Amino acid sequence: MNTQSNTIRDSAMPAAPAAPAVISPWQSFYWSVRRELWENRSVYLAPLGVAAVFLVGFAISSFRLPAKMRGLTGLDPMHYHDAIAQPYDIAAGLMMLIGIVVSIFYCADTLYGERRDRSILFWKSLPVSDLTVVLSKASIPFVILPLLVSAIALAMQFIMLLMSSIALLGSGVSISGLWNQLPLFQMALLMLYHVATAHALWPAPIYSWLILVSGWARRAVILWAVLPIVAIAGLEAIAFRTWHFAALVGRRFIGDAHSVAVSPGEMFPTNPMVHPTPFHFLLTPGLWGGLLLAVIFLGLAVRLRRYRAPI
Repeated sequence: MNTQSNTIRDSAMPAAPAAPAVISPWQSFYWSVRRELWENRSVYLAPLGVAAVFLVGFAISSFRLPAKMRGLTGLDPMHYHDAIAQPYDIAAGLMMLIGIVVSIFYCADTLYGERRDRSILFWKSLPVSDLTVVLSKASIPFVILPLLVSAIALAMQFIMLLMSSIALLGSGVSISGLWNQLPLFQMALLMLYHVATAHALWPAPIYSWLILVSGWARRAVILWAVLPIVAIAGLEAIAFRTWHFAALVGRRFIGDAHSVAVSPGEMFPTNPMVHPTPFHFLLTPGLWGGLLLAVIFLGLAVRLRRYRAPI
């Protein structure tokens, strides 16, 4: 009898609630970044697609490479290197350009998109802070895309080198000059440095401004982002007949290569003769002023996301 009553009494007692799983801020940030990559596949599909098209074109042009290499004999070392490295510089420049384009469109849509499709209501129900979400979104143009485009550029250049070697060996031309003129590892480090500085840290206020406007605008994010810049530049031109503000924004947008890492006249910083100057870059006042402005814009974006309703 006692055994039966104890069984009934124990079964009637409510089960103790399970303790909620504790997720560290780093785990929340990591999965938030993973979410951005899942939802925005163009971040990596666009560079991969452009790289594939470029490699197809290079494969077709490699049939003319043996005749080109024979015609380069007798040139001085500088012009010889420039002639060989030109397609590799173009590949690196193309990846830089596609990285800028993807960053602009991603930042302009990142907060606006979740308000437009009302998915923000679901994500706000999760135990992830607005600060974590905004920082994970900002990490795409500041960290993920520079690493991605640099890795794709390195893979492109290696495949191009293999294609060129096969074309030359098939025609009985030596490949030693080709390999000696293209130190891919050094070129990859130079490109990663340039992309991280000139196309991530230097234009940080531009990308942060786009993220802020993306959290505020109800439509036409890029238009609303550009209008204040045009208005300020136009007011300056009317009042003082100067274009300093427009030039400042333009240098931030395309990357101030001379003050960052490369010598004047170098369009693509993959030449192994170019020496990066990180200390000069880190001591540039414009860098820290731009980063401070980027922090302010991102802080305002966090506050906007906290109180902004879906569209």
